[in-house]
Amino acid sequence: MLLLTYLLGAVLTSHAQKTPPDTTRLRIGQVPEMRTIAVDTVNVLPTAADTKGWLLLDKDIQLELDGAVQNLYNFKYDKAEKQFRSLRRRYPHHPMPYFLLGLSTWWKILPTNFNSTQYDKLFFAYMDTANTYSEQMVKADPHNYEGYFFLSAANGFDARLNAERHNWRKATFSSKRALNYLQKSSEANGLSPEFLFGEALFNYYAVWIPDNYPLLRPVLLFFPKGNKQLGLSQLRTVANTAFYTGVEAKVFLMKLLHNDEHQTAAAMPIARGLALKYPDNGYFARFYALLCFDQADFGECERVSRDMIDKINVGMPGYEASSGRYATYFMGYLMQYKYRDLPKAKDYYQRCIVFAESNGETDGGFYLFANSNLARMADREHDIATAKRYYTVVSDKADHKSDQYKEAKAWLKKN
Repeated sequence: MLLLTYLLGAVLTSHAQKTPPDTTRLRIGQVPEMRTIAVDTVNVLPTAADTKGWLLLDKDIQLELDGAVQNLYNFKYDKAEKQFRSLRRRYPHHPMPYFLLGLSTWWKILPTNFNSTQYDKLFFAYMDTANTYSEQMVKADPHNYEGYFFLSAANGFDARLNAERHNWRKATFSSKRALNYLQKSSEANGLSPEFLFGEALFNYYAVWIPDNYPLLRPVLLFFPKGNKQLGLSQLRTVANTAFYTGVEAKVFLMKLLHNDEHQTAAAMPIARGLALKYPDNGYFARFYALLCFDQADFGECERVSRDMIDKINVGMPGYEASSGRYATYFMGYLMQYKYRDLPKAKDYYQRCIVFAESNGETDGGFYLFANSNLARMADREHDIATAKRYYTVVSDKADHKSDQYKEAKAWLKKN
């Protein structure tokens, strides 16, 4: 389960600059020396592979863990981890139980938009242990592609979180290891769609990165050419057929189609399927609500948003300030423009601001929209002091080229 969004970014940028990259511009100082990673797209059955004892392909293990995987993605962490620990008792020297426990920990971090660090040490410990036992497997048998799969996956997740924490040296080290092991594990693509996941992401991002960060193109000369459409096709295959990586593939496919391919209508069925199958997953709920909002399906957006707010209020796991920021903004908008209930709209917008500030998510998006809408309502009510307070926030935070910034500056100048 290779997360190349940050994985490739860490590989390509951290050697070239001493300061971490921001989200808008990457600079290249010099082209680092890297060995070429050859990723073949031909799915062939490796003749030298002995799959006896591979838990990854064991149908009985899959049947046993089906409930645990469902619980993991439905944020029933305790139930899922109980089964993963049971697997660990029977296979204490196999990487799979440690990787699955790490994956469960990852899904405790992700809903917070990576703002929570309380699970970091546990997460890294699980992935380190998975690496240790995977290394033992491939040392004993150089054709143990299951070992390479877990090495690639564990290092990929390690790189992703280190990149989020701006630990660029560690992220780069883990990234290079993950890509090297991806090359080896891809030889087993014909054995299972699980092995295809990393290659699918590589194919997509090897094209996406130079398209979005042109200054990185010289570095990508050290890598094979990608194929975005093939990558998307491979992700669909994994999403529809893989047991362990299927949901992760759906998450990537959903985000890529909406954020990067601008195909929200194509992303909608995936988002709806995830939200309905895992109704207690706050991350899936807020993404589904976002797509409903974008597609003007306001009835469903309201239903999901109210459900999120109810679950936040009772403290359900995985329903964090980020989910609250989404839900309260959507409800504020609906109250303002659909129901014409301005007092409720103001209340929801103010709650959105509180959620955003509590989570440090004040650089844009719903935070600025909420402030702008509150400023306009105050202005129409001739409440100059309140309007000035909200417009000042917008002028301080908004991009200077944005309409929000221009509106705020014009109002402040006039008033």
